[in-house]
Amino acid sequence: MGKIRVPNTYVIIFAVLLVCAVATWLVPGGEPQTWQVFSALYEGFSQQAGIIAFVLIIGGAFWVVNSTKAVDEGIMKFISKVRSLERFGLVRKLGVGNIVITLVMLLFGLFGAVFGMSEETIAFVAVVIPLARSLGYDDFVGVCMVYVAAHVGFAGAMLNPFTIGIAQDMASLPLFSGIEYRIFCWVILMAVAITFVLWYARRIRKPVSGTVASEETVEASEESGKINAWICYGVICVVLVLFSIFYADGCAIKLGQASYEAPWLMWVLTCLFAIASFFALRNSARMYILNLLMFTIVFLVVGAMGYGWYLSEICALFMALAIAAGFSAGYSADKIAKEFIAGAKDIFSAALIIGFAAGIIVILKNGQVIDTMLASMASALEGSGRVGALGSMYGIQTFINLFIPSASAKAAVTMPIMAPFSDMIGVSRQATVLAFQFGDGFTNMITPCSGVLMAVLSVAKIPYEKWVKWIWKFILLLVVLGFLLLLPTLFIDLPGF
Repeated sequence: MGKIRVPNTYVIIFAVLLVCAVATWLVPGGEPQTWQVFSALYEGFSQQAGIIAFVLIIGGAFWVVNSTKAVDEGIMKFISKVRSLERFGLVRKLGVGNIVITLVMLLFGLFGAVFGMSEETIAFVAVVIPLARSLGYDDFVGVCMVYVAAHVGFAGAMLNPFTIGIAQDMASLPLFSGIEYRIFCWVILMAVAITFVLWYARRIRKPVSGTVASEETVEASEESGKINAWICYGVICVVLVLFSIFYADGCAIKLGQASYEAPWLMWVLTCLFAIASFFALRNSARMYILNLLMFTIVFLVVGAMGYGWYLSEICALFMALAIAAGFSAGYSADKIAKEFIAGAKDIFSAALIIGFAAGIIVILKNGQVIDTMLASMASALEGSGRVGALGSMYGIQTFINLFIPSASAKAAVTMPIMAPFSDMIGVSRQATVLAFQFGDGFTNMITPCSGVLMAVLSVAKIPYEKWVKWIWKFILLLVVLGFLLLLPTLFIDLPGF
């Protein structure tokens, strides 16, 4: 019996588009739209132009940063520092392996939560698996330390622009609002994931003779661009000082319904950046670039929560990061452009899917069937109450993710329908976004439609069937836990919900 072949994501979305077009002829009150299928695609791209540009710029910026190997070097230095602590008795008692697993998983979980690390895990798996083996563990532990940690963090994200950013935009919610409860969810999910991996690692660990072997380090290249990094440092410091002079008084941090004036915050961040960057530059240009990345994330948070930044400002921030990182690495202007285009090309499929998926909503709106769909959903879930309705939305998102792992595509397809539906049943839109977030994240680690998963398993040389047999109970646990974490949004007055 041959393997079931799942169609390409574009084929699935176009098939859904055709079904929706046919539905405009069949649904009562609908206005036939069959002949407008291709024009609907154009309208979808037009309506989502801002989100598409946002995704392309973010992808290009991170590609430039990754190409400098700054993140690689930072992670390897982090691991090296931890392993050097083996000489201490307490560390030996806790177990160097346990400490390394915990810290590496927290690091990648944070990466997944903050900027949606996904494809980047493929390269890191190749680096961390030899480390896991040297500690006496198997390849499953190596994959969990990077891939699983990043995707659990992705599911419980606080600032992920590819899930929360897009979904909240389509649900007409303030960017990254509700962050307080999302931080709590991230902590719970990461604690469960780390506990699971430590439990498994302890069961299968093989004793290693002597001290743990030294990890494969990132070779240090000649930092011919270090003078560029110092120039970049000076320019950014001047820009931050000017920004603090002219805009510091406008900073008002919003947490839930509360707002706190913080005119001092930008001055503090400017000083911290100047000090941290100075010491990073004394180390290497790569460490300075890593420092740039970390402060870019900090400025993103402050900008979104304190100044009301949205897509255009965040795009500008990451465009500046790409240029600054490339210049600091000694890249020419042509090299920066080449790497940025490579990153945009790498994520272009996700951007393209956003436009295609938006065409579905255009067909449904122009065909006047969305109201009928919402009424039918409300009628079907009328007796289930808010818990049942929220659980159903979560289940729908989880099911769709098995076939369309792209978060941006699902957001484009589902949020314009789910958000108004949540209003009808008395569930907050923020809870609906959280249901989307959980539904999108967990099954990414088991669906064969995920190119990232299949690539990671290929690098780790783990057969897909063996992976499913090993991971499915953990995924089921996460799905159940996700539902339990949704319940407080219905019964507790949470900030932003």
